[in-house]
Order: sequence, then structure tokens, then C-alpha cells
Amino acid sequence: MSRKIGAKKPERYELGRVRDRVTFLYLEHAKLNRQDSAIQVTDQRGIVYVPAAIISVLMLGPGVDVTHRAMELIGESGLGVVWVGEQGVRQYAYGRSLNHSSALLEAQASLVSNRRSRVMVARRMYQMRFPNDDVSQLTMQALRGKEGARVRRVYLEQSEKTGVPWSRREYNPDDFDAGTPINKALTAAHQALYGLSYSVISALGASAGLGFVHTGHDLSFVYDFADLYKAEFSIPVAFEIASVYSDDPDIGSRTRLAMRDAFKDGKLLVRMVRDLKSLLGMPDEDSDVDTVSLWDDRLGLQKFGVQYQELPEDGR
Repeated sequence: MSRKIGAKKPERYELGRVRDRVTFLYLEHAKLNRQDSAIQVTDQRGIVYVPAAIISVLMLGPGVDVTHRAMELIGESGLGVVWVGEQGVRQYAYGRSLNHSSALLEAQASLVSNRRSRVMVARRMYQMRFPNDDVSQLTMQALRGKEGARVRRVYLEQSEKTGVPWSRREYNPDDFDAGTPINKALTAAHQALYGLSYSVISALGASAGLGFVHTGHDLSFVYDFADLYKAEFSIPVAFEIASVYSDDPDIGSRTRLAMRDAFKDGKLLVRMVRDLKSLLGMPDEDSDVDTVSLWDDRLGLQKFGVQYQELPEDGR
């Protein structure tokens, strides 16, 4: 049995509910590390341990150093992080999209909330996998069957091309090393693709959770989007690496490096931005704005930052 390194990832039920958490904790001139399930805070006065699961927001002031293991725990605990000035007077950085416009998010929410438009977008996704076939009239059930057959065919073709034996996809998310070389390579390759997909979705201001094919998970749209590129990127890369480095204990690292090169050579970032906007019916142009408007059900968008007066009872 392989040796597991680090503390066990907390289960969802072990984390404190948001309404039961402390609102925020401000820290400055300290070093943050991890000790089991607590954030270890060290400064000139000594060491204290803060249970990450009971904090909502961690405000990091000047002079704070954060280790990789501390950020790992913060991410697992659903703890928000904001980098601020001294005593929290100014806010400098936090997790935010590159695109400050909500246009793409509004388009996505509108499309996924209507059954007809949701099916339309799902068909667009499948059409990208079958450019020579017309899938515009197929049901979701038929599309799933057609996609399943395509993926099985891709696996078999790559197996024949590289000489890597293939039976089926098997992996244990809690024990990476328990898998066969090809399954470990596939896991590493798919994870890299998921990460890039998430970064593009977030950077453009869309929602990772509003999926059209996948649903019910905070990464549903990430899985939708990544599936568009697996046959071209992650599956071939994984089989190629497994054919050369099947005995290498660090096959995961080699796969990630190969995926990085494939992303760069295939100019995948450029394609992803164009494809995402196309799927959601948005023009492929710079829509980044930094303005805020007020919504009105009768008058349309109204100016923000204006002191409005109360209307008479007759609304005139």
C-alpha cells in the first residue's frame, strides 16, 4: 500500500457551517503554516493555532508569509482570503475575475435557466465534438450515447497507436498511486485540463457551477467545458507518456509537463476564450467594463452613484 503524505482532507460534514463561523480574522507580521487541521500562526510573541473551519474570512495584512500547506488547508476549508493594508484599511487583492463585466455570467444564467436554451447550448457542445454530423435534433439521451461511443473509440485508437494496454478507466481519487500507469497519467492530464478550464471560466466572469450537461456540482460547467478538449489533448498526452514512462514513479509530474507543452503548442487558451464566448452567444470581443448600473423593471439600466428621491404615491 502506498504511503499517504499530509493530513487527511476534511469531509464536508466536518466543516463548520457558514452561519456558525467567526466573521473574520485579521493577521499581520506573522508566518502562516499548517498543523493538522489548524492554521499555525507564528510571530514574535509566539505561536497560536486557529481552526480553519471556524473562520469565514482571513484578512492578511503587511508582513504575512503563507506556506503552501497553509493555503491547502484554507482552500479545503472554504475560507475566504483577502490581502489588505495595515489594520485592514485598504483592500489589495482577493479572488476575482479578470473581466469585471457580468455580461457573460448573465448570459450563462439566462441560458441555463430555460429548458430550450439549455438544450441548445448542450447541442452546441456536442456539435463541436462531431463537426461532420448534424446533432441539432438529437435528444440529450442520444447525445450521451453518441459521446460515450466516441470516447471509447478514442481510448482504443490511442491504445493501438501507442501500444499501451487499455481495458477501462479506473482510478481512486483518494489514492493516486493505486492506479495503473495509464490511469495515473489520465488522472494527471485531466486534472491539468480541468484547472485550465476553471481559470478561463473564472477569468471571463462566468460561473463554474452553472453547467449545461453536468449539474448539481460547483464545478459542473468546468466538466462541461473540459470535455470539449479531452480527445485532442489530455487523452493522447496521457497515452504517449504512459508508453514511454510506464515504470516512472513520477509519471504524474511528467504528464503535467507534457500537458503544459500541449496547451502552449496548441494555443488552447486562445481557443478556450473564443469557444466559451461562442457557446454562450457572446461576441468575441473585449467586453471588460468597470461600471455599475442599477436595474429597473420599467426604465432599464439607471445610473449608479446618484442620490434618487422618493416618488409620490402615484409613481409620477
